[in-house]
Amino acid sequence: MKKLLYLLSLLVVASMILAACGPAETAETQEPAAPQEPAAPQEPAAPAPSGEKVQIRWFVGLGTGTNPEQVAAQEEVVADFNASQDRIELILEIVPYDAARDTLSTQIASGAGPDIVGPVGWGGSNDFYGQWLDLAPYIESSGFDTSIFDPALVKFYQTEEGQVGLPFAVFPGAMYFVPAMFDEAGLNYPPQVYGEKYKFPDGREADWNWETITEVAKLLTVDVNGKNATEEGFDRTQIVQVGYNAQWQSILSVGTFYGGAAKIYSGDAKGSYKSTIPDSWKEGWKWYYEGMWGAQPFIPTGPLAGTPEFGNGNVFNSGKAAMGLTQTWYTCCLGEFKNAGLEFQLGIQPIGANGKVAGRVDADTFRILKTTKHPEEAFEVLAYLITTGGDKLLPVYGAMPAIAEKTDAFFAQKSADYPFVTEASWNVFIQGLAYPDTPSSEQYQPNSIKANARFATFFDLMNNTEGLDFDAEFQKLVDDLNVIYNE
Repeated sequence: MKKLLYLLSLLVVASMILAACGPAETAETQEPAAPQEPAAPQEPAAPAPSGEKVQIRWFVGLGTGTNPEQVAAQEEVVADFNASQDRIELILEIVPYDAARDTLSTQIASGAGPDIVGPVGWGGSNDFYGQWLDLAPYIESSGFDTSIFDPALVKFYQTEEGQVGLPFAVFPGAMYFVPAMFDEAGLNYPPQVYGEKYKFPDGREADWNWETITEVAKLLTVDVNGKNATEEGFDRTQIVQVGYNAQWQSILSVGTFYGGAAKIYSGDAKGSYKSTIPDSWKEGWKWYYEGMWGAQPFIPTGPLAGTPEFGNGNVFNSGKAAMGLTQTWYTCCLGEFKNAGLEFQLGIQPIGANGKVAGRVDADTFRILKTTKHPEEAFEVLAYLITTGGDKLLPVYGAMPAIAEKTDAFFAQKSADYPFVTEASWNVFIQGLAYPDTPSSEQYQPNSIKANARFATFFDLMNNTEGLDFDAEFQKLVDDLNVIYNE
């Protein structure tokens, strides 16, 4: 990833990498449609004349799904569904990502919107905030069994709009770590089962929280002379290995991982929106800043992370970080790491400032527009896509199934890619499904593109400025967001 993009915004970099690797979200490059009053549900359409099938349009393009391999798989799923029954005709509509948002906006405005949209993550969905159908009545009327999912993932899609989606393609988080670096430092590995404590070499046990991670990461941060960050004479200007990296995480993800999921604005009308960034997030950002620029650093600064030696932003892949906190999709991006003969394993996500595991799950799913004239049939198709259809779709999307019993094939492929990763490590991802960030760190914000750009500017300032007056700059961020939210 180019250094300039890293320095401008880790948020944007992460989104671009996700698009390239086929994970949860793709880069958002255009201003979203202004929030609208939720569209009124359409009156049920008259039943199709006898012998005619109800047509359901499936729009693909807001996220992954547009490369040739994915298109072929989607076409196959459409054919399978249409052959499985004689009441509904599923029609696939592929639109290139760069044109998808405008195309969908135009279709909706003209009253010719599709029925189903996806796969799409939170970012792409937020561009059409207020336009998604509440699935709850159709889940109940159809008898769809939501117990096939972790309850936390079902709740993940419950917003003020209702049950706007169901779990499908998920990318839970984990602490990637390099066992060899822990061995060299004489340290035990991160725990791999939620609830287990970390064991220090002196026999102490501690919760796997940010205080523990800080202590461990300092011992794993090494200068050119082989001294760690806690030792006398450590040269913070000549670091050759860092203990921790928030790998391709936005500032909102850093806040979520440290302080727990939280809604970051309040208000429900123009002129009344207000930034409500929690104190725990501010504390987490201060911790992150100190980890880069403090006397005993353990996180790479922007300039260090942007060097070729540290992977031009892909720090963990460079083999220069002992730990990297990120999601399942990052397994797409470890080619240099593997080719160098290095090995990684996976540890649990840490306990946050509130005393609970502060997890993160990136996710794609399918949504139904409120303007559909055939909500029952659209839900029948959606249910097929996330269950039976998912068997062919998930592999080409590169995604982990939300249905636990369908994960074997996913991990069989991952094991082929990384044969050194243990079953206990892969199981960390499965455990991580129980810890989604609700609301997501990619949650809707008023004037979201401009608001996210302002967050990215603040993160860039943190990453690249030593001696920052953090409190003053944080207050500027809040003040600016209060204006941006109400423009």
